[in-house]
Amino acid sequence: MTFDWEVVDDFMPRFWDGVLVTLQALALGTLIAFALGLVWAMAQRAPQRWVRWPVTAVTEFIRNTPLLVQLFFLFYVVPQWGPSMSPLTTGIVGLGLHYSTYTAEVYRAGIDGVPVGQWEAAKALSLSRGRTWSSVILPQAIRRVVPALGNYVVAMLKDSPMIAVIGALDMLGEARQFSNETFTTEAITVVGVAFIVIAYPASLLIRVLERRLVNNT
Repeated sequence: MTFDWEVVDDFMPRFWDGVLVTLQALALGTLIAFALGLVWAMAQRAPQRWVRWPVTAVTEFIRNTPLLVQLFFLFYVVPQWGPSMSPLTTGIVGLGLHYSTYTAEVYRAGIDGVPVGQWEAAKALSLSRGRTWSSVILPQAIRRVVPALGNYVVAMLKDSPMIAVIGALDMLGEARQFSNETFTTEAITVVGVAFIVIAYPASLLIRVLERRLVNNT
């Protein structure tokens, strides 16, 4: 069996379309996951039970159900109750929502790692709750959890092909469709290499960042 470069050349336009979809899903999904995860983490430390308990229940439910099921629910069930979203938008929301529950745990660990004395010092200075979070707690907590958050970016990249099941053709979705149409395997090979080319440097970058943060602590 020989590797046919002409097949690869035919696949390239669809490959770049898939790359664009993958990067859009990854970038916007990451923004949602990081922002919403922080909201979840802070809400779970709220003094009011009526805030903490529902948030904990929702995040536990999302974290313990498969991403694939959530994508189907967002794309096929939610539109029956309200406006529908495009496959790509649904995929972005699904990835961001799913991983926000994991980043919430990362933020929670970072917040718990801030010494109790920092909370007491803020209280002694009569800082408001908002000022305590923004000026004292979060700068220290987020610094501790940046490497762990980076790991979830790589995990989201690996899970991004799931959005193809609702019609958002990422790199792997395009390759599967192309392979089914042409009865070839070159497109799948190209996408496999592309995932390694993107994920491995990202992993190295996270390690470098982690070492720098440890050395500067």
